[in-house]
Amino acid sequence: MSENILLRGFEQGPIRPPSEAFSLLVRVTRNCPWNKCEFCPVYKAEKFSRREPEEVIADIECMAAWRAELKSRSWRLGMGGRLDQPALQAIYRQDPDNHFLYSLILFQLGGAKTVFLQDADSLVIKSEDLVKVLESLAEKFPEVERVTSYGRTRTVARKKIEELKEIRAAGLDRIHLGLESGSDQVLEFIRKGATQAEEIEAGIKAKQAGFELSEYFMPGLGGKKWSQEHAVDTARALNAINPDFIRLRSLAIPPRAPLHEKFTAKEFEPLNDLETTQEIRLFIQSLDGITSRLVSDHMLNLLPELEGRFPEDKAKLLAVCDRFLNMTEEDQLIYIVGRRGGIMETLDELEDPELRSRAESLVQRLALKNPDQAGEVIRKLMESFI
Repeated sequence: MSENILLRGFEQGPIRPPSEAFSLLVRVTRNCPWNKCEFCPVYKAEKFSRREPEEVIADIECMAAWRAELKSRSWRLGMGGRLDQPALQAIYRQDPDNHFLYSLILFQLGGAKTVFLQDADSLVIKSEDLVKVLESLAEKFPEVERVTSYGRTRTVARKKIEELKEIRAAGLDRIHLGLESGSDQVLEFIRKGATQAEEIEAGIKAKQAGFELSEYFMPGLGGKKWSQEHAVDTARALNAINPDFIRLRSLAIPPRAPLHEKFTAKEFEPLNDLETTQEIRLFIQSLDGITSRLVSDHMLNLLPELEGRFPEDKAKLLAVCDRFLNMTEEDQLIYIVGRRGGIMETLDELEDPELRSRAESLVQRLALKNPDQAGEVIRKLMESFI
């Protein structure tokens, strides 16, 4: 029976948030029910479908069987059934191409405490079906402390508060909502399929239902035309919601994204890194009356130091922006290229002679003279991370 379950395997989707790198990935839906956002390159050639709860539960049972298989292999390797890092490394070396096994190894390396529901909007399925999936997770993985999902603004806004509370009680702890912008003009331009009013309604509902809430802000999404209102209106929406987390996801425009056509047709003029930092500064300055935590946890973000809680860390966050904006043009260019080229991770590393030398060499090889000139090169580097 166990061997049959292992052979059956389980599905997993293509993406998850960086904060879920060691989470068990449980696919509840396939692809995105909206799939029209101009900035998004994911799912565009794929059809959306809801998975039947029995199908998802069968995957969860298979995952539990693979976790039991990990312990069996640990015993066979003389590791006494342990699932610590040395044991997991030994198990992986014996079967490195088994992606089912690898998923459970990552889960164990992270402490076996978190699960992420895929794909783009797990809450779009019937509430009673989602409850069944969550109850199965709690039965098969009782040690899990956090279950997280992406959700779409309009989906959450349309759910009854009683339904959301039932889902929360069944074990869904955290929701990630892609707010992206609070400007109705920007939301319409990028075909987000939501208004600022709906974003606020969805966020408040999620909080009232007891979820830990992450909201995403995408610096640069308004381009040069709407940069100021993008920053100010997004802050206004988040001030009304007061989410637990505000996560920065700087705009990149890969060729697969529909926005790329508007960019090449000069219908959309993107910000450079200096202008994006100025926009982020205005956004932070406009946040008021909240207790949210700002998180900059993606490689696309220029300034990973932008992490802190409001209101106590607001001055510190503004100072990080000012530190970059007040640097010499030469230092700005070296850091931008160093960060985008994977040489540097923080502003402090600009002071490291070896890292600075490597970044300077890259600037010279690219024949760049100033940050503005680096725009096209930086766009290509950012696209490589999408």
